[in-house]
Amino acid sequence: MPQNKPKWRSTTILSVRRGNDVALGGDGQVTLGDTIMKADTKKIRWMLENKVLVGFAGSTADAFALMERFEAKAKDFPGNIPRAATELARDWRTDRILRKLEALMVVVSAEHSLLVTGQGDVIQPSDGIIGIGSGGSYATAAARALMRNTDLKSADIVKKSLEVAAEIDIYTNTEIVVEEFPCAK
Repeated sequence: MPQNKPKWRSTTILSVRRGNDVALGGDGQVTLGDTIMKADTKKIRWMLENKVLVGFAGSTADAFALMERFEAKAKDFPGNIPRAATELARDWRTDRILRKLEALMVVVSAEHSLLVTGQGDVIQPSDGIIGIGSGGSYATAAARALMRNTDLKSADIVKKSLEVAAEIDIYTNTEIVVEEFPCAK
């Protein structure tokens, strides 16, 4: 197997929790090496009867496998999204096959915003902002600046921040999808 095989790159996902609402958005670009393969992939999904939003970055097939497992865990621990995420992260880190999956997930409910990784991490940010993927750092920085200096709603912050990331990161485009819903304070 060649060592220099092209690497799939895709996405910027951003979640912002502000006031009475939370939003999750992502761009649509999928890149193989230096070629844009698709511009309008949807990388955020509703689950659990539209009570939870999940966004993913990384390998699409891996992300779908992880989302299915997360949904099963969430059904095993109804109403306890952090526990479901922790159980998924534990399995992901310790299972021989799952350990090879290359993706990151953002899980958002009315009460929680969580980053879930294959290293066993489940992180709830103190500022309510999570950015992942190739342009995640750019989107996070833009969202923090907008949170500090504007009164924009979370969905508007997500959209504008993803647009900033698309101006900087070559693996992020402006085919942006943003979903929002009311949250618990």
